Amino acid sequence: MSSGWPNLSDLVVDRHADAPVGLVGAPLDAGSVTPGRCDLAPALLRATLRRIGRYDVETGHELASLIADHGDVPVAGLSIEDATPAIVEACKASVMQHPLTLLVGGNNAVTRAGVHALGLPLDQVGLITLDAHFDMRDTSAGLGNGNPVRALRDDGMPGRNIAQVGLAPFANSLEMHRDAVDGGHLVVTMDQLRRSGIASAISTALQHVAHCRAVMIDCDIDVIDRSQFPGAPGARPAGLAVDDFFTAVRMLAAEPRVRLIDLTEWDPPLDSSDLSALTAARWVAECLAGFEQRPTMP
Repeated sequence: MSSGWPNLSDLVVDRHADAPVGLVGAPLDAGSVTPGRCDLAPALLRATLRRIGRYDVETGHELASLIADHGDVPVAGLSIEDATPAIVEACKASVMQHPLTLLVGGNNAVTRAGVHALGLPLDQVGLITLDAHFDMRDTSAGLGNGNPVRALRDDGMPGRNIAQVGLAPFANSLEMHRDAVDGGHLVVTMDQLRRSGIASAISTALQHVAHCRAVMIDCDIDVIDRSQFPGAPGARPAGLAVDDFFTAVRMLAAEPRVRLIDLTEWDPPLDSSDLSALTAARWVAECLAGFEQRPTMP
């Protein structure tokens, strides 16, 4: 234990250790709509964990779940198509070993790999996205960070298995919106979310995928208001408040069918301060806090 102040870095252990949570880095940056350095995110997140404490003064609970770090998947210089099998295998190994796996991108293309890593037929897997975008761009020109949801639909995931929360105005197209709704997606826009409240929106999303055996959560960090997370190239003004993001993550992580949660689209050099890094590292704390609320926890 760290002297004086227990922090999240205390909980990180070797990949072979007996731990309930796994961590996989996927520093993928190929195929980004806006080129950047999302590949730097996993390393900075790990370095920032020592700045996030384990004790939640609001609940009186101290985090205790160990995190087995499986390291980074070697994807440097690879296309999304070439990198995906390696990311799938790394995540699959973690999913088989731990009840919950945290996948740190890299760009949003890692989400498709995470879904396939669950090892189930796609009609049995649910996907909930916290994202300003539908990610339903056409795949005819290849895979990118703007089309993982479209690619999963092309792979055979039914639209009724997909819930998308936090869609932003003037950041999507009419065609994508129509395709999502016609395909059976649950669509919760930012205005709808504000009207209903974050807890209601997340409860509705979980109900939408209640028929699925396992669920993956995609936390595209650009869902957060840009002033509160400047390190996301796709973030816009009037996005999700960061406290609502934390609430959503904790609620989702508390669901036992959630086996994998990713964090994507964080481009560290875009933020000259440490605000984005601290928010990303707090994401880990919220994942653990939710996980430790699961009814199956001892």
